[in-house]
Amino acid sequence: MKTVILIPARYASARYPGKPLAELTQKDGSTKSLIQMSWEAAGQIAGVDEVHVVTDDERIRAASEGFGASVIMTSPEAENGTARCAEAVASGAVKADLVVNFQGDAPLTPPWFVEELIAAMKSDPGAQMATPVLQCDPATYEMFVEDRQNGRVGGTTAVFGEDHRALYFSKEIVPYIDPAKVPERDIPVYHHVGVYAYRPEALRSYTFWGVSRLETLEGLEQLRFLVHGVPVRCVVVEARGRMFWELNNPADVARIEKVLKEQ
Repeated sequence: MKTVILIPARYASARYPGKPLAELTQKDGSTKSLIQMSWEAAGQIAGVDEVHVVTDDERIRAASEGFGASVIMTSPEAENGTARCAEAVASGAVKADLVVNFQGDAPLTPPWFVEELIAAMKSDPGAQMATPVLQCDPATYEMFVEDRQNGRVGGTTAVFGEDHRALYFSKEIVPYIDPAKVPERDIPVYHHVGVYAYRPEALRSYTFWGVSRLETLEGLEQLRFLVHGVPVRCVVVEARGRMFWELNNPADVARIEKVLKEQ
């Protein structure tokens, strides 16, 4: 099964313009752009045949090619990362049995998150799409609560059934927990890791359907699949002592730099 990783990156982010080119301080004091860190993280994943940055922005293209990345250019009309991946496949620039959308704002994504996602898709030929989820530890749950209290829209939570099929994804903290009853361990909230694995036919359907209302309200592209009755398999992954967080807002830079220094 040919597996290709695509790293969608756009410059015009409403919450953080120019985010892929944001410079983060590394443990040794040097700096790297977010897109370079994401590219390097993707390169550590086993079982992958190709890795490409997918963008419509010449600044991102130039920066990516500068550190040796392969770049596929798409149109500015692509409304999100899944649409950008779908366009790369439809154009013939990408030929694969499995396409992995590796978020360009999540350089802390451990390789085993994606390796386990790929393994889950390979073991279930009928699955059209899958995504990793990570049970919140107290520190991560507190970051979710802190963001909501400060009016920031950051990470995403996932709710799924006993069959591990997604029931819903939200920018809110779901399920709701009474603040007085939050357990010290085994918190029943799952952090959605923004990585997706798709069969090419799922990407073709995604483009055909057009934007859904829930997708627009939440700002979550994966809801388009749920709205149209396509099961999204949630693959539970383990942190193994690593902290995971995405760079959604400028406030997340300090959070990620802190992790880079510690781990």
